[in-house]
Amino acid sequence: MTDKPKLRVGHLKITDHLILGVSKERDTFDTFDLETVSFLGWNQVSAAMMSGEIDISFVLAPTAMDLYKAGVKSKLILFAHKTGSVLIKNKAANIGSLDDLKGKMIAIPYQLSVHHMLLHQLLTEKGLEPGPGKDVGLEVMAPSQMPQAIQLDDEGEIGGFIVAEPFGSQAIIEGYGEQFFLSKDLWPKHPCCVVVVKDEIVEKYPDAVQEFTNSLVGSGNFVQQDVDATTKIGSQFLGQSEDVVKKVLTEPTDRVMTNELLPVVDDLSKIQDYMCDTMNVLKGKIDLDKFVDTRFAKEAGAV
Repeated sequence: MTDKPKLRVGHLKITDHLILGVSKERDTFDTFDLETVSFLGWNQVSAAMMSGEIDISFVLAPTAMDLYKAGVKSKLILFAHKTGSVLIKNKAANIGSLDDLKGKMIAIPYQLSVHHMLLHQLLTEKGLEPGPGKDVGLEVMAPSQMPQAIQLDDEGEIGGFIVAEPFGSQAIIEGYGEQFFLSKDLWPKHPCCVVVVKDEIVEKYPDAVQEFTNSLVGSGNFVQQDVDATTKIGSQFLGQSEDVVKKVLTEPTDRVMTNELLPVVDDLSKIQDYMCDTMNVLKGKIDLDKFVDTRFAKEAGAV
């Protein structure tokens, strides 16, 4: 009998990855041992996937594509969530409309992020050009650092930030940020973070991958159904107050969605095409049909 493998799963402390915290808290596993590894920023997650420090990552969809293109042999097995991000304006910057962002800087979590894509679409549709030396400056910043950045920006040089929850709700509750746009209103039911597993794990431990997927899909349904229990788990897993977590889960209830996790190749293709052809930040395309493996999600009953 084969020893149970230890699966090391990398993540950030964001509600996009909350199903992992719920699975860790609620489930026990027969075919593997679960170790979660939290990181501060996306560059650390990428480096950990490339170095082999982690076997599985909850990671931004375009970053996952880039890692695959760079030679990280892996499969995208599940969406981690849909929607769940927010564009926050800095109260000190006195932003009334998108036009007021001209000459300001916006913090983004990573170049290869759906946040960057959504912001680019929003600004360019308004006739504003984002980028160095352009109408709206962009600065990559770890999500957890964004609330403090605007809190300390008395001059209002930072127009705001776009990020995964709960950091937007944290800035709102603490009083120095205001909601500008919810990502779900920019692209309804958009994907953002995905669950990626190294090929060697998929090949060697398919039963473990299936059990993990089953758990995540079940946790996604649990998040939608039991807000109070999820709020308590989320507060511990994310290191946030229960007030912040509850706001994310309830205002509105579809601020972040965790009950539709079946990977949709057409949505991923939309991201890849825009970020490669329009933004030119993804350097070349991958064969998404080879990268995406839906069998585990389908077996788990994901929709």
